[in-house]
Amino acid sequence: MAASADDAGIIRWGTVDRVAMSDYAKDVLVDADWVEERLDEFQSDDPAHRLVEVDVDTEAYDSGHAPGAIGFNWETDLQDQTNRDVLTKEDFEALNAAHGISEDSTVVLYGDNSNWFAAYTYWQYKYYGHDDVKLLDGGREYWVENDYPLTEEVPEFSETSYTADEPDESIRAYRGDVDEAIDAGVPLVDVRSPEEYSGEILAPPGLQETAQRGGHIPGARNISWAAVTNDDGTFKTRDELEELYEDVLSEGDDEIVAYCRIGERSSVAWFALHELVGADQTVNYDGSWTEWGNLVRAPIVTGSEPGGE
Repeated sequence: MAASADDAGIIRWGTVDRVAMSDYAKDVLVDADWVEERLDEFQSDDPAHRLVEVDVDTEAYDSGHAPGAIGFNWETDLQDQTNRDVLTKEDFEALNAAHGISEDSTVVLYGDNSNWFAAYTYWQYKYYGHDDVKLLDGGREYWVENDYPLTEEVPEFSETSYTADEPDESIRAYRGDVDEAIDAGVPLVDVRSPEEYSGEILAPPGLQETAQRGGHIPGARNISWAAVTNDDGTFKTRDELEELYEDVLSEGDDEIVAYCRIGERSSVAWFALHELVGADQTVNYDGSWTEWGNLVRAPIVTGSEPGGE
């Protein structure tokens, strides 16, 4: 699985050429070879390196995962179980400590669906100030389909202590922030499917979280989360991402609100914009459509056009 870089800085992966990770705004992606070369470290009781899998399919981890990978369940491990919210600071600290992760660990996250919930988990780590966290480019599918090692063994690491920072609200949007964004003309990016955006359907088939009304937030542009990745699930180059988001980036100040249905797909867009492109004022509206579409008198537009002019 080895790769080599030529004089132009292009990494050669068989027949696929990929621009070096360093061309992104931040050093937040690692490739599968990088992880494979460090599997001994990820399996060590030393908390310096930790590998975490987070999937939409909560049973995928049990069928086989990268050696040393910890499995987080997005429904039970990463959500407050009483209020609709991310984990409290105390619960986030407890989750990490119980799995042998310290605030100084290099945490590498990956998952299915091109890293849907891995990106959401990344965003939550950044929300609580974890400095050294990265995504495995391509996620679970890339790892499995390219025959990297798998195991069904669940690692057991010694408990650590973990101290999180206070929440970084600069990367998160709430309903009131979205109201203000609409009034101020701040770009909104709806990353759902065209059918969800138009109001034709409320959620992708088989997914239960839904809303009373369909459509989109006035003025939001429909740029699918999937447009940020290649067919193999790896992220597109920075130039390609800047071209994809050219219209919203050109509206000034890098202020962008991303949303989807429950905040996981918009985390992929947030990661692409905030971390890879460097649009540092991009925020993730994690309440997303299951909040907005259930609000009394919240403005909604149906159809394929942004509306809200």
